[in-house]
Amino acid sequence: MDSRVVGTAGIVLLLALSAVGATLGLAPKVLAIAWVAFLAMAGGVWLGRREGGRAHAGRLVWGYGLASGAMVTSAAMFLVPEAIDHHAALGGIGIAAGVVVGYSAHTVGHRLTHLDSAFDNLSLRLTAHSLADGAVIGIVYATVPALGPLLGLAIVSHKGPAGYASARRLVAGDRSVAPLLLPAAGVGIAAIPAALLTVPALPWLNGLVFGFAAGVFLHVAMDFLPQCEVGGEIHDVAVGEHGSHALLDQLRLHAVASTVLGGAVVVVAWVGLGGLA
Repeated sequence: MDSRVVGTAGIVLLLALSAVGATLGLAPKVLAIAWVAFLAMAGGVWLGRREGGRAHAGRLVWGYGLASGAMVTSAAMFLVPEAIDHHAALGGIGIAAGVVVGYSAHTVGHRLTHLDSAFDNLSLRLTAHSLADGAVIGIVYATVPALGPLLGLAIVSHKGPAGYASARRLVAGDRSVAPLLLPAAGVGIAAIPAALLTVPALPWLNGLVFGFAAGVFLHVAMDFLPQCEVGGEIHDVAVGEHGSHALLDQLRLHAVASTVLGGAVVVVAWVGLGGLA
């Protein structure tokens, strides 16, 4: 299948679902989150492609750190309390299940990189990841429509650095980045139908849903924590730069600073939106 067809199909499907969602009265914030996710990842893909397979270690660290810090903080502030409020024990079970399922899917999904496929394996894994993110986001907003857009925007903040890093890998391997437009649209493709569902107002079910969402997003956030260790992605990029080992030591400080800043931005935004009122 032509790579451009895959990317175009994702955009067309997102446009069609957005039109359906708007017609059926879907909350504008869900549509906004879907399109922010798309634009963030598409922008990251464009930047990665423009750099021709080259990447800057510092840019990766700050992108990953800001995103992971925002995700950890958002899950802890908005999803975990909702889960516990609905049902303390089942909410906790949901959190544990989300972390374990997220880890399991990531680990087993890595096997795809060793299989021959007509569809790019990296794009396939990213699409599955984006669809899972979108489904959880949609269900969460369907369960509690009063949730503000800050949660969703923080959750999809990792799409930018993910698109950048993925495009860099594809260009370095002389492959097209066009299929990455499908996972870029994937959050909206799954979130819009999920947000249109009617979720039963059952405390135990909502506890599981919010707990599972928190666990999944915590896993993703921890997976995006910038790892400045030998053999990792950031190290591989730094190797091509002058004084890679000294640079790694510097980047460890940047990793901590960016993660703390990412979390602080969410807290400040929450306070600014009247969170303490």
